[in-house]
Amino acid sequence: MKSSIEDLPVVYDIPQGLSQAEHWGGMTVSATKIRHSFDGAPLFKGLPDDQCQVPHWGYVIKGKYRIKFADHEEEYNAGDLYYIPPGHTPIVEEGLEYIEFSPTDKVSEQAEVVGQNMQAMQGG
Repeated sequence: MKSSIEDLPVVYDIPQGLSQAEHWGGMTVSATKIRHSFDGAPLFKGLPDDQCQVPHWGYVIKGKYRIKFADHEEEYNAGDLYYIPPGHTPIVEEGLEYIEFSPTDKVSEQAEVVGQNMQAMQGG
C-alpha cells in the first residue's frame, strides 16, 4: 500500500492541528501538523495513569516534539526517528509536523476516551 500525506483521510482538523491517518496491515499510519502549541496530557485523562498506552514509531519532519514519562522527558527534533513506549503524554509545539506508526488495536482501545477529552478541550 502507499499514499501521499495529502490523500490520507482526515481524523481531526481543529485549531490546534490537523491529523490524517489510515489503517494498514494492523498499523495506523498518521501524519500530523500542529498549528498551536499545547500539552496533550488532558487528552489521556481517564486512561491508566492518565497516559497514552499506545507505542509509537515515527519521524519528525519539522519542529520539536516533547514526550513526558513518569520519570523523565524526551525531545525529538526535525530529522529524528523515534520509538515511544506506552505510558507517556505529548507536548507539541507550533510548527511540528510528524509521521507516526502505531498498532491499530491499541489506538482503537483508547480512541473513545481520547475523543471525548478532545471534545472537552474544544469546549464541546
